[in-house]
Amino acid sequence: MISFGPTEEQDVAREAMREFAASAMRPQARASDEAGAVPAEFLEQAWQLGLTSTQIPEAFGGGGEARSPVTNALVLEELAHGDAGLALAALAPSLFAMPVVEFGSPAQQRELLPLFCGERYHAASLALVEPGPCFDPIGLRTVAERKGDGWVLSGAKGFVPMADRASHFLVLARAGDGAGLDAVQAFVVPRDAAGLVISAPEPKLGLKALPTGSLALERVELPGSAKLGGDAGCDARRILNLSRTALGAVLVGISRAVLEYAIPYAKEREAFDEAIARKQAIAFTLADMRIEVDAMRWLVWKAASRLEQGQDATREAHLARGYCARQAMKIADDGVQVLGGHGFIREHPVELWYRNARTLGVLEGAVTL
Repeated sequence: MISFGPTEEQDVAREAMREFAASAMRPQARASDEAGAVPAEFLEQAWQLGLTSTQIPEAFGGGGEARSPVTNALVLEELAHGDAGLALAALAPSLFAMPVVEFGSPAQQRELLPLFCGERYHAASLALVEPGPCFDPIGLRTVAERKGDGWVLSGAKGFVPMADRASHFLVLARAGDGAGLDAVQAFVVPRDAAGLVISAPEPKLGLKALPTGSLALERVELPGSAKLGGDAGCDARRILNLSRTALGAVLVGISRAVLEYAIPYAKEREAFDEAIARKQAIAFTLADMRIEVDAMRWLVWKAASRLEQGQDATREAHLARGYCARQAMKIADDGVQVLGGHGFIREHPVELWYRNARTLGVLEGAVTL
């Protein structure tokens, strides 16, 4: 028998994240968006959940739990249901730490992983996206050249979460003459590396609470030990697939938030002495929204399941990211339509979710299936 149900442990984790999102994230989502900043108190509060440290081996001070992309997808959906900007700020250190757990050399793990096992939030991040209208991770323009025993990185990165305070960046760059992601490697770049210029946080349409910045790598010289995994390197395709699957889970969380706000609104709001939810056009719209949220979730879970089993999930992660980006935008737009004049005013959160969905949808360039 095929089961799509989460395990008991996953149910517990999901319920805990749901309660945290409702009590600690949703109430301050609007204020954080208006301020364009993530509250420091929130980061410390979220850090106590062990979102990053629990999946770090005990030898480095972590919880020693096995990394589970499926559990992570469940957690991300719940946190994004509270607020996507705050969720991504809380989880940005995992973008750096988890590839080190999976691919880091023993020396890199000993040096870097304890940073994420302390009592206080420690920022680090992944630098993947590059500036330009048609970003494609398969065609990275940031390059890593050999210089003696070390490396020289040149290029530019954009939309780097928590760039304003990250101690290290995991920079994906083309290293060698190979094609596609086979030629991509990851490099650990400390914040104070000579030649690294970090811009001020970027003003954005959505995800305004999440500070993001740009990196300019002007012939940044690194030792040979900066290459993730040492001579063995890393699997950049898997890093990208994990990132895409996580992005899909965040979009599911946003879409579910819109749906769960629009349904009771439509049941309460009346027009011509009748709840608008009883109008056929509104009822069909809500039904379609529900169908698409479930479809998005299945795609994310399929990709996460293959990743959890150590299988290649390139196709599944690409489909999940692309489909979720398209449908989240439509669901958010439909949510605005259901609320009518209330959909685009800040008294209601739907316009915030609309902006967040739009921003996440173009994060990795144009959506093409």
